[in-house]
Amino acid sequence: MVTASKPPAVHPVDELPRTGRLLATGLQHVAASYAGVVAPPLVIGAYVGLSPAQVTFLVGAALFTAGIATLLQTIGFRKVGARLPFVNGVSFAGVAPVLAIADQQADKRDTLPVVYGAVMVAGALGFLLAPYFGRLVRFFPPVVSGTVITLIGLSLLPVAFGWIQGGHPERPASGTNLGLAGATLAIVLLLRRLLRGFARQIAVLLGLVAGTLLAIPAGAVHTDVTRHAALVGFPTPFHFGAPHLQPGAVVSMCILMLVCMTESTADMLALGEIVDRPADERTIAGGLRADTLGSALSPLFNGFANSAFAQNIGLVALTGVRSRFTVAACGLMFALLGLSPAFASLIALVPQPVLGGAGLVLFGTVAASGIGVLVKAGLERGDTMLIAAVSLGVGLIPVVSRTFYAGPAVPETLRTVLNSGVSAGCLTAVLLNLAFHHLGRGRDREVPRPRVAAEEKRMI
Repeated sequence: MVTASKPPAVHPVDELPRTGRLLATGLQHVAASYAGVVAPPLVIGAYVGLSPAQVTFLVGAALFTAGIATLLQTIGFRKVGARLPFVNGVSFAGVAPVLAIADQQADKRDTLPVVYGAVMVAGALGFLLAPYFGRLVRFFPPVVSGTVITLIGLSLLPVAFGWIQGGHPERPASGTNLGLAGATLAIVLLLRRLLRGFARQIAVLLGLVAGTLLAIPAGAVHTDVTRHAALVGFPTPFHFGAPHLQPGAVVSMCILMLVCMTESTADMLALGEIVDRPADERTIAGGLRADTLGSALSPLFNGFANSAFAQNIGLVALTGVRSRFTVAACGLMFALLGLSPAFASLIALVPQPVLGGAGLVLFGTVAASGIGVLVKAGLERGDTMLIAAVSLGVGLIPVVSRTFYAGPAVPETLRTVLNSGVSAGCLTAVLLNLAFHHLGRGRDREVPRPRVAAEEKRMI
């Protein structure tokens, strides 16, 4: 008697949740990453002298292009897209170069066409380089990937602290802000402890809603932006003028693109370990193609360079919801929010201290995941400990001191890389791993990537 073979099981990353669960978990990703998407256009718009209406338009464009880039990353087509639960949005690393470009213009209002031209060139260059970046995966053993994952979490924690301070890191946190952040954190932890099943998976979303409700009597919910937002608003192509090429701006954005590609590679490796689908060469190349293609197309709709968002790694690790379609739903919501400023403003009602309380859980989870990978890498070995220690130290320099590399002793080009803690720490870990494990006698002591163990586990 011949028994029919069972169809191959669908990996959790490729599972399509039911509609209600898909929308709820997608909305949770929107809430977790909304502030990260809208912060860069708010800073840039104010710096170049845009009117409030124009800044609102710029925010809508950022949401729309983030949605398109996220769909490219999660759904993809042909060789484009990592097909992992990744949110793609405006890279905050691009803010400093954009402001530097603005300072070089006779009239800062002419900045955006120059930036858009440079981003389109940088995106096209990055798309061509994506396959070569994908081949670097063999240089990311557990000691490197664990260090990078830890740095991602530690680098994001100051963002949560800044939210608790109301967006003003230079000021002490007020009692109201501390109370709202603490209450939100306590609610999320309580829900994670008491709830089960799907309700437990959306504990962060429920905590954000509860924290916002608590903020209403405290006067921390501001509805001005909601009252003045239009119901419908499409990001008209080249609204701020046709792209203009300036050599200096193009070089600056190309360097930024390489930094973003380095960070995205690290993020893909981190998420691949968390969802038990280690990112191989093809995955990284596809993900970088999505990043760079999204960046190249973004200026058409008045957006900026896009890259993978590390914020959502913590949400995936915390909730255990690994479906890429959940994040695709988030991308669709972003695109729709970009077409409706009124609905987009509803997400903006969540006070920053409430986001900060939830952020402590999300970003701390990322750091803890990285520590777990480092432990598996064998920290009892002296060379492994040394690689992790030095790389973490280098990566944390810009996190604890934003002015550390601000002096004339560090060239502007090098500063772009060093001011990204994840990029600086990642490059340090890769170079030290090469020195200890690939050159000379160290090659014999090379540690295999954890994906080998994961593959063996699946074969048993």
